[in-house]
Amino acid sequence: NNLSFIVTGDGVIVVNSGAAPILAEALHTEIKAVTDQPVRLVITENGQGHAMLGNSYWIAQGVPVLSHEDAAEEFEAKSWQLLQGMKAYNGDKATGAEIALPTETFSDRRDIDMGDMHIEVLHLGPAHSPGDIVVWLPGKSLVISGDMAFHERLLPIFEHTMTTDWIKTWDSKFEALGATYVIPGHGHPTNMDQVRRYTRDYLIYLREKI
Repeated sequence: NNLSFIVTGDGVIVVNSGAAPILAEALHTEIKAVTDQPVRLVITENGQGHAMLGNSYWIAQGVPVLSHEDAAEEFEAKSWQLLQGMKAYNGDKATGAEIALPTETFSDRRDIDMGDMHIEVLHLGPAHSPGDIVVWLPGKSLVISGDMAFHERLLPIFEHTMTTDWIKTWDSKFEALGATYVIPGHGHPTNMDQVRRYTRDYLIYLREKI
């Protein structure tokens, strides 16, 4: 999945802690190559392992981790299973990995004004998994969509994925943002036409066929 960071002028906001502490540390190294501003906040896109299993690294740096309340609950319920699965595929790259829950949660939205950035962390409604959020930068017309939107890969349908609700959330809330630029949960940065094709249109196609 995509790990992103926003340089605000008065600190850095990271989106997704990563699938392991080693990945979180690697991202931190990349951030330091771009700016000397400190990381002030990590936001996780949902409760999946690739969003939260790097939490322990950031919390050890004194950085708060913000998640939607449903994502935090989902991660807490499945964290041991997610950690064991990550260790199985990551091998020695899982060294030092441990479960660390988010330090802050929210329900509908969290508005952040930092440096010269106004950032809206939004739970638009049911989508891919519990607690999916998007990070909207209205001044840049850019959305970091998390798993609300996929690009260049087939999206998975989990046992708790309600495809009708996902389509409704997309049509009523996500499209309404009017984003010019989209950083999807998976795939290269792109635009609404492309993520609509790979996500909403695929869900409609799938429902027609099943």
